[in-house]
Amino acid sequence: MAGPLPPALLPDSAQVGESDVTLGGVSLGELAERFGTPLFVYDEATLRARCREAADAFDEGTAYASKAFLCGAMARLAREEGLWLDVATGGEYDVARRAGVPASRLVLHGNNKSSAELERAVDEGVHRVVVDSHDEIDRLGTLVGSHRVLDVLVRVTPGVEAHTHEFVRTGQEDSKFGFSIATGAAREAVTRLRQMRGIRLRGLHSHIGSQIFELDGYREAFAVVAAFAGEWPVEEISVGGGLGVPYVEGESAPSLTTWAAAVRAAAQSCGVPSAIRLTAEPGRAIVAQAAITLYRVGTVKDVPQRRYLAVDGGMSDNPRPVLYGSGYEVFDVGRPAEARPQAVRVVGKHCESGDVLVEEGWLPEGTGVGDLVATPVTGAYGYAMASTYNRVGRPPVVFVADGRARLVLRRETFDDLAALEVDPTAPPDAAAGLG
Repeated sequence: MAGPLPPALLPDSAQVGESDVTLGGVSLGELAERFGTPLFVYDEATLRARCREAADAFDEGTAYASKAFLCGAMARLAREEGLWLDVATGGEYDVARRAGVPASRLVLHGNNKSSAELERAVDEGVHRVVVDSHDEIDRLGTLVGSHRVLDVLVRVTPGVEAHTHEFVRTGQEDSKFGFSIATGAAREAVTRLRQMRGIRLRGLHSHIGSQIFELDGYREAFAVVAAFAGEWPVEEISVGGGLGVPYVEGESAPSLTTWAAAVRAAAQSCGVPSAIRLTAEPGRAIVAQAAITLYRVGTVKDVPQRRYLAVDGGMSDNPRPVLYGSGYEVFDVGRPAEARPQAVRVVGKHCESGDVLVEEGWLPEGTGVGDLVATPVTGAYGYAMASTYNRVGRPPVVFVADGRARLVLRRETFDDLAALEVDPTAPPDAAAGLG
């Protein structure tokens, strides 16, 4: 049995009543009626507060890690609140540019950047390219020169294993990302880049993983990177992202401000000059708590072992439980302040036994078919990793603020899914997209 949902897991503007919850002054029940379910609801107040906190805590050039959640509205909001944007693919880069974010506010990441992605970034004057491989250095050599200048950071691997899921560790030696400091690969990369015409090496970047609750790993990694940085003139050290957030009752995590203070303390203890900019790339810590997902219960099934509640979404809108075994809470939107004595497993509508959203959830007695339930802390890597498995369209996304809701991504329809189908009677060139 569990008590009412802990308010700390809800967005900043949440108000819990007897028969509804409001975000940004808007009723969740009314949003479900207006936009349907499943539905992602983001609280703008939370988004803006976290963006401002990150921008204030770290130095100029700190970027929002857009892989956590990206659309035009989010790109514009992050820029308005003082952040740059970290983009990892040509697609993310394109969304940001279409949203009006200048290339000079973008940081291009990626372990396998194509020549086309690099060329666009260089042509448009990207703020930074975070160089990740020797192949990439070769590609840059064909793009820059006396008439083009590019600012870069080198992504280094500090050899630190973060205490998190193995799929989201990135700082250890055996990683697809970055250049190892220990093996000398990072030194070779820095040497090559410093000798290249048109390249300005601005500093170093490291990232040790995601969903990290303990700051010791950042301190350990920073000490390694700082020692390496002392061998060359460096203007910036980026500690990447990965700060964790609480998803279930009983979890806690450092704030963005606390994280930045720990990084600055580490820099001071390592003798890093104060003139060197300390930047970061938070993503999950900005958007996760800002959103909830609304679902409608369609089926209740009792088996000897447990009670299953099946909702109208599932692993297509939140694959994290399937991928990482991630935990979530669930609450009844119509009875949010009540105790939750009913043990349930919340599952989706997909043809997979593993289509589980909440492994062990708790709801009020009687919550069942037709009721509106919600999972909080779904702002990161839900919509961003959503799929159309079983030909289920992706849910819409609304932003709420000041008593108003605005649709920023509409629901994906059957027509949208069918739009990629090729007419079998079309000429070959047209079918291949060449006409």
